[in-house]
Amino acid sequence: MLSIRPANRNDVEKLKALIHEMGEYERLPVVITEETLARDGFGPRPEFRVLIADWDGQPAGYAFFFNCYSTFRGRGLFLEDLFVCPQFRGKKVGDTLLSHVADVALEEECFGIMLNVLGWNRPAMEFFRKHDAKFLDDWKTACLDGKALRTLTAT
Repeated sequence: MLSIRPANRNDVEKLKALIHEMGEYERLPVVITEETLARDGFGPRPEFRVLIADWDGQPAGYAFFFNCYSTFRGRGLFLEDLFVCPQFRGKKVGDTLLSHVADVALEEECFGIMLNVLGWNRPAMEFFRKHDAKFLDDWKTACLDGKALRTLTAT
């Protein structure tokens, strides 16, 4: 049986393991630590929220999201991760997690949910298209980090 619940500080080890599993699937390095997750998600000023999907007591997936803001549209949510463990795919776990994030967005009067999908991840694209997501092909994601970030602080 599927249950969805908000994560708490006791879930940090489980959350880190799920994030690593997603990182392997997406072929991306994961450097986040349990300490960072605990501080940033469950400290005095949480930077993110997580919903955990459990299937008969086993971790089946998670949705990781945070607040964002559009100068054009106002308050929104950014869905950083929506991940379902392979053995639970096809059981509507992702649909249910996304539905719960949508509930949060509506309750908080958000304009919508923003997200990124890697260009090679066709299953993810189809999943979100099935839910009527609009892909914003005219927009490109950019990131200033590492050397670029340090260079900017020197100007």
